[in-house]
Amino acid sequence: MHKNKVKVGVVAPASRLEAATAERVSMLAATAFADRAELVFHPQCFLSSGHFAGKDEERAAAFLEFANDDSFSAVWFARGGYGAGRIAEKVLAGLSGAAKNKIYFGYSDGAFLLAGLYRKGYRATHGPIPHDIRRERGEEAVMRALSFLVDRSAATLEPTIDGKHPTAAFNLTILSHLIGTQFLPDLSGHVVMLEEVSEHLYAIDRAMFHITEIEAIRRLAGIRLGRCSDVPLNDPEFGHTPEQIVQHWCERSGIAYLGRADIGHDADNKVVPFGLLRDFV
Repeated sequence: MHKNKVKVGVVAPASRLEAATAERVSMLAATAFADRAELVFHPQCFLSSGHFAGKDEERAAAFLEFANDDSFSAVWFARGGYGAGRIAEKVLAGLSGAAKNKIYFGYSDGAFLLAGLYRKGYRATHGPIPHDIRRERGEEAVMRALSFLVDRSAATLEPTIDGKHPTAAFNLTILSHLIGTQFLPDLSGHVVMLEEVSEHLYAIDRAMFHITEIEAIRRLAGIRLGRCSDVPLNDPEFGHTPEQIVQHWCERSGIAYLGRADIGHDADNKVVPFGLLRDFV
């Protein structure tokens, strides 16, 4: 093995990954990074238990197996869907010392785990996942994730990240659901980037009402809005764009609205480390 080879373990904390998708991602990694990266897909990724990639116990066990294995440099979440929150408590309670030496990488539903990991001092990162290879231009998204995990490439980062302010990124609905739980980290002084998918405009408005009512959220350095995609039609028309909604609630709550962020449920989704860049060198 090359001394600089990065070994990345892939687990599915939520929904199942298709074997054919894993094969495509493995081939891309092998072609692009040759002997510099090794991907290992846990067999749990391909289990099926209703909506989930195996039972809660199976998903948690797979996550802990890779997280507590010294040979891995990163744990990459196979896909979103739903289910990471169901195993978060067990996962966080079962981490060993070896788990501290890794990067945990995903987005969307995976933020239940990323938030809890970051709260406990682990290196969490928002960014593309293996399942994204199925999107149009999906290979670009997967390459972006691998380039960060292998090289810490600055070109993969959300372009407004300056290294001076700690950052974090969330799906808006997931952040709303994290409030009041043991998993929400202290985001004081952070620039928080938000994105959404497949939610009505009134649901986006409702979630912004919720998060901006929380005193801890009002201590943010500011909010940036990523893309809100696949928004269902509303009857009657809601009358406000996602950006107008976020601006409204930021103004009402005294949180700085800082503009747009280049994140979302699409192939252009950029990498956002939780915290400061210097912690990922």
